[in-house]
Amino acid sequence: MIVNIGELVGIVPEGVLRKQGAEMSETGILKDAWIRIEDGLIKDFGPMSECPETDSDVLDADGGMVMPAFCDSHTHVVYAGSREGEFLDKINGLSYEEIAARGGGILNSSDLLHRTSEDDLFSQSMERVREVMAAGTGAIEIKSGYGLNPEDEMKMLRVIRRIRQSVPAVVRATFLGAHAVGRGYTHDGYVDTIAGMMPQAAELADFVDVFCDEGFFTPEDTGRILKAGAAFGLPAKIHANELAESGGVEVGVRYGALSVDHLERSGPAQIEALKGTPTMPTMLPGSSFFLGIPYAPAKDYIHAGLGIALASDYNPGSSPSGDMRFVMALGCIRMRLTPVQAFNAVTLNSAYAMGVAHLAGSITPGKIANLTVTQPGWNLTRLAYHYRTPYIRTVLLRGLPIHA
Repeated sequence: MIVNIGELVGIVPEGVLRKQGAEMSETGILKDAWIRIEDGLIKDFGPMSECPETDSDVLDADGGMVMPAFCDSHTHVVYAGSREGEFLDKINGLSYEEIAARGGGILNSSDLLHRTSEDDLFSQSMERVREVMAAGTGAIEIKSGYGLNPEDEMKMLRVIRRIRQSVPAVVRATFLGAHAVGRGYTHDGYVDTIAGMMPQAAELADFVDVFCDEGFFTPEDTGRILKAGAAFGLPAKIHANELAESGGVEVGVRYGALSVDHLERSGPAQIEALKGTPTMPTMLPGSSFFLGIPYAPAKDYIHAGLGIALASDYNPGSSPSGDMRFVMALGCIRMRLTPVQAFNAVTLNSAYAMGVAHLAGSITPGKIANLTVTQPGWNLTRLAYHYRTPYIRTVLLRGLPIHA
């Protein structure tokens, strides 16, 4: 039982799995509240004036805010080493595309990963997963995509499985073999190879993803890979429109993608394509911040009646941070979202974008008790405004403090 909660934030009725349009500006808030956790799940909650007696352990929030843990629906946290040298290249004026053309970028990470043992890769990746859990993330999607050959892609998926088995956070795995063309392959030969990997990838992955963008994979390549994945039960998620209006949104919608991610280069055509579909537009402001590229037009999507999710894109080359509180702040500061809109985008809608909104992302009886308890006096506006001030008192995953 958590008592004396200043604000219990993110209350959502059972059965509501995402928010769209005007709903993005709404979230249930109960002041002076309590919440009860049973067997790792949210049991019930209410005002302190109606707080029941209990023999359970009691945490006194002392006026702190309690909110659902962040859900991060787009990460690449399984990688080896660092790409600090490319950071200097960026400072010296090279673009993402120029670095990739010189053999850097994704191919650099692929070379490092190939030389790293599976145990070492797991150890390095677990450090990042622990980091984001301590910062309040309770659900995380992790992609492969730095293997770029069958053996190393499967190594990545096995590491993601080990992470899922080792942490209390909700973890989902995505097969992103089509992140770039692997060394030694022709373009068409690599597409053939990735499409042919689906039987083994489907044993470990929850989704299939393709980097459908200028200089990487075409909508035709993407459709072929998604069709191959669907034959083995892998729903689609798409990297789309980071570098150009690539057609990735449209092919994602055609194949019923759960989310289309990035969207920095998108406008009315993509918004129209997404209307009335189950696909969640997912935006990655950390990547815009680090690369100095445009931010996705979040307000345009919301004004058109769509929902959006925000995720970290935690990766070594274009967004080396998994701090979802900073992602929420960027949503407010750079994308002009209100704190409530940004909050919905990093909780319920991001849970939806990784297929776990029935488990996480809101204060709803029956959901997993992944909660952040703040220091006294915090609210959603302050969370985004004082975006570097320490605020966490404790993080509960499956109802237990993560240090336990």
